[in-house]
Amino acid sequence: MQKTAFSSKDLSVDLSEKARFDLWQEIHLAEIWSVEYSISERVPFEAVIEATTLGPVVLGQMAGTIKRASRMARNIADDGNDNYLLLVNKADTALAGVQVGREYAVGRGEAALVTAAESLKMHGADSNIWMNVVIPRDVLTQAFPQIDTRLALKVGADNEALDLLKRYCRLLESGPVLTTPDLETHAATTIVDLIGLATGAKGETAELAGLRGLRAARLQAVLARIADNFAHPGISAQGVARELKLSVRYVHDLLQETGVSFAERVLELRLQKTWRMLQDRRCDGMRVSEIAMICGFNDVAYFNRCFRRRFGCTPSSAR
Repeated sequence: MQKTAFSSKDLSVDLSEKARFDLWQEIHLAEIWSVEYSISERVPFEAVIEATTLGPVVLGQMAGTIKRASRMARNIADDGNDNYLLLVNKADTALAGVQVGREYAVGRGEAALVTAAESLKMHGADSNIWMNVVIPRDVLTQAFPQIDTRLALKVGADNEALDLLKRYCRLLESGPVLTTPDLETHAATTIVDLIGLATGAKGETAELAGLRGLRAARLQAVLARIADNFAHPGISAQGVARELKLSVRYVHDLLQETGVSFAERVLELRLQKTWRMLQDRRCDGMRVSEIAMICGFNDVAYFNRCFRRRFGCTPSSAR
């Protein structure tokens, strides 16, 4: 798993606006793929590309004053790139395009699947930002043989699978770099499954995707909610289920598959936080009971018992 960035701000400020754009496009052509861009004439040129490589899948984002993009037969011949791209619009203005004779327009939070193997045109406003999920052709067609029937069709912002995909990708991009090949493979498979569901791929593989992709993404959403709110004394499986529009039973079932229950996970996170605070010299002026309360414990006696059972010593001894 690798994270990279390519920005127009890295180019020499001594170059003219046109020279900076020409150089940026040359680097893009050499390092990424062959696309012909045009920029807005009303705002200064700016472009930033960020990418996270996850096995065969690339999670990317492009932002700036790129107004139009086109990929024609000559571009396809230049690099032979035949990847699929799920484009997700993150701006308030629409992105419109055409491919395989279909016109599409996607607003904020909406998406469309396109391929680099076919001519493509896209245009937006003076300033745009969109997310790309790039998947090799052989990977996506093996999972969904009829995926080409879903090209250039709008995926609505209210699509549950798309929403889960966006949240899952944010988690991967913002979290620590995955170093275990098995985890990379699992994450990439989940992303492919969710793309199949979001775009409406049909057949038996889509059913398998429903079992794998949705459950995995929902589990990640549950774990993220717990990690963000474990120190709140009122956190509950019922509350998390309500926020994510899931049943309480489903939340418990997801966590049971991990081998750690809701209550056990919350308790462990609270204990780990108290341990860190007790070791932190900046917290020397705080009473142990204060630290326990900050970490979500509202019963000091219960906290002391749990702490001793977990770490084999009292909180005061740990300090």
